[in-house]
Amino acid sequence: MSTPAAPSLPGIPGFATHRVPVADGVALHAAVGGTGRPVVLLHGFPQTHLMWRHVAADLAADHTVICPDLRGYGASDAPAEADGDTYSARTMAADVVALARELGHDRFALAGHDRGALVAVRAGLDHPQAITHLAALDVLPTIDTWEVLHGTTAAVAWHLYLMAQPAGLPEALIAGASDAFFGHFLDVWTRDPDAIPADVRAAYLQASRAAIPSIVADYRASAHADVAHDRADRAAGRRLTMPVTVLQQDWGAEMAYDARARWSAWAPDLHHETVTCGHFMAEEAPAQVVAALRGLLTR
Repeated sequence: MSTPAAPSLPGIPGFATHRVPVADGVALHAAVGGTGRPVVLLHGFPQTHLMWRHVAADLAADHTVICPDLRGYGASDAPAEADGDTYSARTMAADVVALARELGHDRFALAGHDRGALVAVRAGLDHPQAITHLAALDVLPTIDTWEVLHGTTAAVAWHLYLMAQPAGLPEALIAGASDAFFGHFLDVWTRDPDAIPADVRAAYLQASRAAIPSIVADYRASAHADVAHDRADRAAGRRLTMPVTVLQQDWGAEMAYDARARWSAWAPDLHHETVTCGHFMAEEAPAQVVAALRGLLTR
């Protein structure tokens, strides 16, 4: 069962924080608020559950909203990388299902942004009985991401290649300029700088600085274990059986791929919507994200 944890500042007003055991020696920090049908919201890089503060507050009017820090991020436990599966999306998806179950929910809607969206997709593939609805914000499925990166346009994803390297070098390089590294993405991926206020930015940088090995392990798994899992699912014809909503910037036009077609191959019941804000859409365009999630939950 979950046990109360000391609240972190800044936080999501009206939400209580908990530490919830999800695996041997691993507990997730989660902010929980509201009542009604459960919705779990998974953050991206280089963020924590705080990225959902606007969306979560709105949804909590009529849903139980659960916002965890992923394994290895924020205030959640960060086990040492024992093998390629320690931080695979499969392992993290199992964490999320266990978290919801510990909080009393065998079935729930799931939305993720960036890294959290990849975990959400894996949860939908591995645990379809638990996921009623699924939303993914501004990613492609893992195997598709690697397939569309090529030539000079792949420079936009340089960090994927850096953190895919064997343990040691990427961690050392990032530790040498951690605030510059993580701050770079908060700057260049945001069209509205005011969307991430100074106290939230400081919280993101502090959390990321403390979690360099686990963040790198997450990305390393994305280039190896996660691709292998996706490839096996594609070969077996496994797809997402629940209603799926995808919100995405129009990178496809610039990088010569069809994002909707890529997603349709995984999600037969798909609503795909192009957005005009920056990458951090839950903070830059929370009303649009809320509307999309509420529309998804009616399907």
